[in-house]
Amino acid sequence: MDIKRSGSVPSVAGPADWFTGAVRIDARFQATEPARVGGATVTFEPGARTAWHTHPLGQTLIVLSGLGLVQRQGGAIEEIRPGDIVWFPPGEKHWHGASSAVAMSHIAIAESLDGKAVDWLEKVTDDQYGAGSTMS
Repeated sequence: MDIKRSGSVPSVAGPADWFTGAVRIDARFQATEPARVGGATVTFEPGARTAWHTHPLGQTLIVLSGLGLVQRQGGAIEEIRPGDIVWFPPGEKHWHGASSAVAMSHIAIAESLDGKAVDWLEKVTDDQYGAGSTMS
């Protein structure tokens, strides 16, 4: 058994290569082999978001607070709220983040395949994000 005590793992800023805006990542966890699940609590300040990305084995988001936005390639931008659970199937290109006026926190969970849990792609442009940022 391994207990990571609250506050024992420092917060880190979301890397600028993978995120736009202010993003904080807390309590990252990664199971040891042969398990392959990992995740973190991620907080997006208003207007912040991920770059487009995919996950080889999919990703689950559990929304904790605020108002967020998600979009899969070719789909509409959707609002997400506390209690919502979002599943992105393996290989589905997508992004997620906060609305333009309200921060959002979620738990992000993904499994690794051959040591890799995510493939980061191009950033979401302001025009792409703006198509859904007026939602409230």
